[in-house]
Formats: sequence, C-alpha cells, structure tokens
Amino acid sequence: MTDFEAQVLGDLSALKSQMHALLGVGQPGRLSLLEERVERHERTVQRMKGVGGALSVLMTLFHVALDVMRR
Repeated sequence: MTDFEAQVLGDLSALKSQMHALLGVGQPGRLSLLEERVERHERTVQRMKGVGGALSVLMTLFHVALDVMRR
C-alpha cells in the first residue's frame, strides 16, 4: 500500500467516524438532537405568537370597554 492509499484510507476512516457521530449509530446523533431543538424552538415561537394575539385581543376589548364607560 502506498502512502497515498494509506492517507486516503485514514481520511475515510476519520470521515466515517464523524458521520457516525453526526447521524448516530443506534442512538440519536448530533443531527437528530439539533432537529429536536429546532422543533422545540418552532413550537415555542408559535406559542408566543398565539399568546401575543390573545393579549392584543384582550387589550383591544379593554380599551373598547374604557371608551364605553367614559360615555
């Protein structure tokens, strides 16, 4: 085996171990953990949008009630 072949096989071995860490071998890898974090973040953002919408409706109703009480 030449030095070039040994280098290529060494690099391939390193790449294979990095892919196993990224994708996971029977366990969640870093990529699946990252996907879970993104999904959690997206759920939180959607929840905050809903809370903001509900608060804006409540504030509008409160201001309408104040205007009605002034008259």
